[in-house]
Amino acid sequence: MAKMLPFSRNAQAMLARQQKAALLPVPRATADELSLRVHLALATLRRGKGSNQDAQTLTQTLILTGFLVDLGYGKLLPEQVREADKLIAACFSAGRESGEWRLDEEGAATFMMIVSLYDWQLRSVPLWAMAEASDRLDRFTTGGNLPLAPRKRA
Repeated sequence: MAKMLPFSRNAQAMLARQQKAALLPVPRATADELSLRVHLALATLRRGKGSNQDAQTLTQTLILTGFLVDLGYGKLLPEQVREADKLIAACFSAGRESGEWRLDEEGAATFMMIVSLYDWQLRSVPLWAMAEASDRLDRFTTGGNLPLAPRKRA
């Protein structure tokens, strides 16, 4: 018969387990689901079959990836961010005007680089950093204040 591991039920022990878990990356199934959603958004925009939601997904991915870079996870040059921002803004403008939500080959290539970085971040960044960047994204999208990101703690 398998022996159960005795976990202490006191609050301090539970907090210690939570703190240790925050050092692990995002669970693989969750990372795969998030990654798939972003890849599908990019693929549909590349084919010219995208939607406002797909453009929003890529915009949020760009911002979240940038926040994780601010925390010390990966490299993204300011010029790359500006170029991606310009391309997705053009996608939004064209989509609102014509109803065709599309990224041309240049835009798709730019975002593929960002999506690849995001994939790497999902599989390697500790959960605490992902949670911090997600909270920052939530504050950003609701118009709240964005404190400067602390540097990597590891």
